[in-house]
Amino acid sequence: MIYEFEGKTEKEAIDKAVAELNLQVDQFDVEILEIQKGGLFKKGSVKIRVHVDEEPSESAQVRPAETHRNVAASTGLKAENARDLNVEPVPEKSVQAVSDFIAGIVQRMGYEAEVSLVKNNQGKLVFRFLGEKAPHIIGKKGKTLDALQLFGNIYLAKLGYPHVRVVVDCENYRRQKEETIIRMAYDIADKVTSTRQSILMEPMNPYERRIVHTTLQDVGYIETKSEGSGLYKQVRVIYKK
Repeated sequence: MIYEFEGKTEKEAIDKAVAELNLQVDQFDVEILEIQKGGLFKKGSVKIRVHVDEEPSESAQVRPAETHRNVAASTGLKAENARDLNVEPVPEKSVQAVSDFIAGIVQRMGYEAEVSLVKNNQGKLVFRFLGEKAPHIIGKKGKTLDALQLFGNIYLAKLGYPHVRVVVDCENYRRQKEETIIRMAYDIADKVTSTRQSILMEPMNPYERRIVHTTLQDVGYIETKSEGSGLYKQVRVIYKK
């Protein structure tokens, strides 16, 4: 589920989400949509988008599973929920506007790359960069892609489609990263089960953290929770006695 909140500061907006949704901070992911700086006669404000999984994902108690090595079956499938499946496609005019907006940012960065539409349904608008220089857009650990994706989501929300998620990819980086995270999550779960000691994973963006939570929700005696603040939090994998 997706909700939006606004406050004078990011903390105030998050506090509103906690109060209204009756959740803890580590039970949802926060995406900053808009920051308006205050002036002499104008108060500043921060608008956020809160992502809450249909199932309790940020702290998931799970069941034993014998087939948790099937990466292909896990990749991306559980991330879709019934609400996303019923979201209408974004009109072509707005799709083109978002595409031009993202392409404009890339051009100002000094790169030449074509922005191609890959998907426009199930609550997702997926774009892919094409061209010889496209791989340079990924950035270290995909952070440039993450930034472009964030800008795309903010712009699409301004066009009136806050419930559609923009995904920006290049050279199948997202897909490969997703498979890597799934394998890593299973490896860590094995170590936690063997040692019965929790392990804190490296900082990840909200989408990557959801992959970990969803992947391990069917692994016996394991639970997960997000720790930290800001966009890049860490997931702690815990042995459940």
